[in-house]
Amino acid sequence: MEQTALPKRAAWKLLLLALLAAITWLAYAAAHHHASRILRDQADRQLEIIAHDLDSIIDKFETLPFALSFHPDVIEAASSADAPVVSRLNAALQAIQRQSGVSVIYLIDRAGNTVASSNWDDPQSFIGLNFRFRPYFIEAEHGRTGRFYGIGTRTGEAGYFIAQPVYRQASAIAPAVVRPNGADEKMDFVGVLVVKISLTDFERSWGTSEEPIALSDALGVVFLSNRDNIKYRSLAPLPSAAEQRLAGTLQYAGRQIEPIAALPLRERVHYSQAVERAIGPSGWKLMLFPSPDRPRVTAGYAALMAFVIMASGLLAAWARLQRRRRIEERLSAREALAKAAEELDQRIAQRTEELLQANQRLETKYTTLKQTETLLRATQDELLQASKLALLGQMAAGVTHEINQPLAAIRAFADNSLRFLDRDNTAQVRANLAHISSACARMGAIISQLKGFARKSGEQLEPVRLADAVESALLLLEGDISAGRVAVLKSLDPRCRVVGDRLRIEQVLINLLRNAIDAVEHAAAPEITITLAVGTEDVLLAVADNGPGIPENVASRLFEPFYTTKPSGKGLGLGLAISSSIIHAMNGELAAENLPAGGACFTIRLKTMIEPGTEESH
Repeated sequence: MEQTALPKRAAWKLLLLALLAAITWLAYAAAHHHASRILRDQADRQLEIIAHDLDSIIDKFETLPFALSFHPDVIEAASSADAPVVSRLNAALQAIQRQSGVSVIYLIDRAGNTVASSNWDDPQSFIGLNFRFRPYFIEAEHGRTGRFYGIGTRTGEAGYFIAQPVYRQASAIAPAVVRPNGADEKMDFVGVLVVKISLTDFERSWGTSEEPIALSDALGVVFLSNRDNIKYRSLAPLPSAAEQRLAGTLQYAGRQIEPIAALPLRERVHYSQAVERAIGPSGWKLMLFPSPDRPRVTAGYAALMAFVIMASGLLAAWARLQRRRRIEERLSAREALAKAAEELDQRIAQRTEELLQANQRLETKYTTLKQTETLLRATQDELLQASKLALLGQMAAGVTHEINQPLAAIRAFADNSLRFLDRDNTAQVRANLAHISSACARMGAIISQLKGFARKSGEQLEPVRLADAVESALLLLEGDISAGRVAVLKSLDPRCRVVGDRLRIEQVLINLLRNAIDAVEHAAAPEITITLAVGTEDVLLAVADNGPGIPENVASRLFEPFYTTKPSGKGLGLGLAISSSIIHAMNGELAAENLPAGGACFTIRLKTMIEPGTEESH
């Protein structure tokens, strides 16, 4: 029974989901269609206003070149190019241009050369330029009104050109207007009068529109728009004949006209749909590109609302059904819960007993582990202390030499002082006593370093100035260094501090320095270099020598306990192993390598504690 109910429930769920999806899609489609229609209607009304404004601007100046073609000076200048007449005409055209607000007015003779212009006194004057190649000249030459939009070849400024033919006699005008072609027109034709109108202000007025607006010519090339990325682009790829025509007329100053489809997808998606309107007699097309996002957003809200309403109804029905089921399930769950509680109590008692036994076993293991750890720490401390004492034994000869020298000096100065007392030479006695005091201070410093080095280290870590630790280690090894005639070069940054155990750091340094002294024993000019530098996070302390270096077969076992290459009696093989253990205990690292120039270098890396100050070299 239960197996039969499950497929039925799944089928009902799928049916409800399909119904919900269908209603949501219908709501989206209806809202999208309605919003798109409203948007297109708004765009059409906006284009009607824009088209009316554009027609008004063009019609305002449409008759201006026709009226000026009757002017006697225009006919005379086009026919003879007489200088006084041309001068007078230039002034008249300039005055008319300033009063009317057009860009420029100019007269072209029948050969296409400009003989008079309103910008005659401008550095970019049209006078002398030949415009025979322009379509507006060709149209006027055949007795028709020339209309043309293009970029000026002289100024580089775009504009709308209106051209009218100029005839020698007024009687030739009427036939020219009526007849598009005829031999009589050619006989009376003397030139063309052109008015150039700037549409920049008109184009600038589109800047307040949120939607892209464009005006294209008969070839489909956009020449006015409130979006720069489609200006001087074609609505579709241009055929080769159209490209040749644009190149011949220099309509857009030789620009490469690419289609809007060549734009990146994220840009051209805004120009997929357009509301169009034809403008004027030149085949222009005014377009507005409504945003495709608005209908989508409106439709999305409508679909969401429909979905929410339907989903709310379904959820309410489902909740009521579920409530009835929950009541039935509670009744059966109470019985199951009572039975489960009884079983749970039994299991809890059993598990509690098991946990108590496991806890006792863990306590026993923990106690044993703590005892083992205590024994291990004690053994490690004893091993470190034994290593120190071994080092003291190795340093004994050098330390004895360092103490014997001051003792011999004390004895000599004391004997001399007795003789000087006999001679009443108290000044010399006082000088000898000062020397004796200095020698005693030196012996005291050496003994103090030995006592400090020999005592056991504490458990607590503290800030340690590494430069001081280096100097203490060198003081204890001064006898061995002098005996071996080893040159010690130091470059220590006094700011370098780390958190650690000073005595154990000194123990590591003495180990490294002792090994370096032994390594340069047979060198011609024994030399040890100690470098202490601080980085952004670490302190690097390097001890380098010019000895023979580390043999390749030794490098892999260098830090193993009881492994040594020294002769019997000169080491137990614990120095480097203990040193590595000490540095690791302070979260540091001890590494060894051979130098390219020869010799070995041991580097200690520890976390830094920077003090304010400047670096110094010693």
